[in-house]
Amino acid sequence: MAAQPGMPAGPQAEANLTVGAAAALSPAQRDRIEAAAFRKLVEHLRARSDVQNIDLMNLAGFCRNCASRWYQEAAAEQGVALETPSAREIIYGMDYKAWQAKHQKDASSEQKAAFAASNPDH
Repeated sequence: MAAQPGMPAGPQAEANLTVGAAAALSPAQRDRIEAAAFRKLVEHLRARSDVQNIDLMNLAGFCRNCASRWYQEAAAEQGVALETPSAREIIYGMDYKAWQAKHQKDASSEQKAAFAASNPDH
C-alpha cells in the first residue's frame, strides 16, 4: 500500500499526546487512559458495522484495516509477533472474511471515485 498524501510511507508515527492537560498525567496514567479510549473506539467500530471501511477512508483517511495494522505495528514494537489475520480479528471482533461476508457491501461508483480522488497512490 502506498503512502497517502501527507501520510508517512512507513509505520504510522505516534502522536505526541503529552500536551495540555495530558502533560500532567504520569506515563502509567496516560497508558491506561489511552488503552481504555482505544478499547471504546474498537467497540464502537464493531457496533457500527453499518459504516463501511470505504466510508471511513473517504471521510477520515483510515479504516478498520488501518487500525489493525497500527495494532500489529504496536505489538511488533513490544516484541510480539502478530500476524495480519489475528490483528484484524482483534479489531473486527471476528474473522475478517466472516465480517466481510456478513457486513461489507459493494462500494458504489461514487464511493470508489471519492476514494480514488483522495487516495491516488493506493
